This record gives sequence, structure tokens and C-alpha cells, in this order.
Amino acid sequence: MATSDWRLEGEWIKNCNCAFGCPCDFNALPTQGYCKGTVGMRITKGHFEKTKLDGLVFAATVHFPGALHEGNGQLQPIIDERATPEQREALFNIMSGQNSAEGTLFQILSLIVTKMHEPLFVPIEFEFDKDGRVARMVATGVLETEVEPIKNPVTGEPHRIQVVMPEGFEHRAAEVASANIRSSGAIKFDTKGTHSSLANVVQTPQGVAA
Repeated sequence: MATSDWRLEGEWIKNCNCAFGCPCDFNALPTQGYCKGTVGMRITKGHFEKTKLDGLVFAATVHFPGALHEGNGQLQPIIDERATPEQREALFNIMSGQNSAEGTLFQILSLIVTKMHEPLFVPIEFEFDKDGRVARMVATGVLETEVEPIKNPVTGEPHRIQVVMPEGFEHRAAEVASANIRSSGAIKFDTKGTHSSLANVVQTPQGVAA
């Protein structure tokens, strides 16, 4: 598969309808038998070939009728409206998976997503505190999600847990938290107190950079 010179470094959110501790990370079935969720990234430093992507945000909503590896997924890209035409093309080139090696995040998504909805270009607010397990992402008129620490059911105190995947294709380590999601685009759903992963990531054509 062809690859190009690109790199994305930044803050990554993955929120879904499953119970805390994403079953996909453990090669287990989704909590409710299907997956509806959202991912988002604020690029602190990035490029595709000569096009710089610093400061932009991109997101997506997804729906898989079963486990992700079974495919038949739907995805709707949501792109920061501030992106220029060149930056939009650059992001789509990365998200397409056609410029990534086999077994990497975007290449895997290209195999398991069979329906791609029209992309949306809207203002996106993005707040992120990984260590505090607090985040917020709002794509105007389409998507809202908030993240807070998981609470101890007896004391109400914040509960901290991490997932470490030395060979992960999405990230190597993430803080696990609690998410609320309201999605009103092509993929509609509403969750409260479901799974969230927060991570600092570096993605390249060869996968996650250590």
C-alpha cells in the first residue's frame, strides 16, 4: 500500500456506548452487541507532505452493527471549518488509509467501514486534560461530548485507571474515563456515563510512534 510523508501529533478522544474499559481494546464483543461512538483529535503538530495541519481538529462518528473486526461500519467525518481546501484534502488523504501501512489505524478503518457519510465542515471546540480525565468536544449542530473521571460508587471520589497497549495501533497508553455523547448527524445516538479513552498520540504512516 502506498504511503506518503505525514505525521499527526496531538490529543486524542475516543468515546463510545460501551461500559468503562472499551471491549475493543481487549478483543471482546461490544457491551451492547454494537458500537456507536466518536473519535476526535486536536493536532498540536502535524503535516501531510508539505501541508501543515497544526492546530486543526478533526472528528468522526461511527456505527458498527457488531464487533469492529466484523466490519460493515458507517463513519461520518467532521472537519474543523478553519481548514483550508489544501488542509481538508490532506486530512482526507490521511483518513482514507491509502497512505498508511497495513495494520495501522487509518488503514484498518478503511477495511471495516463500508458506508462513508458526507463530511461536515463546522466549528469544533476542543478541551482536553488527560491527567485530570476531563475533556469536551463540540462540533456545532452535530456532536457534543463531555468527559469526566469515573466516580467511586461508594465514596463518590474520582477513580483512576489506565490502559496500556505496548503494540496498540490507536495509542500506547490511555486514561479511562466517563463520557456523555449526543450525536445528531448522520449517525444519531445519545449516551450517558459510558466509556471514554483520553490519550496523547503520534500517528505516522507506519503506525503509532513510540
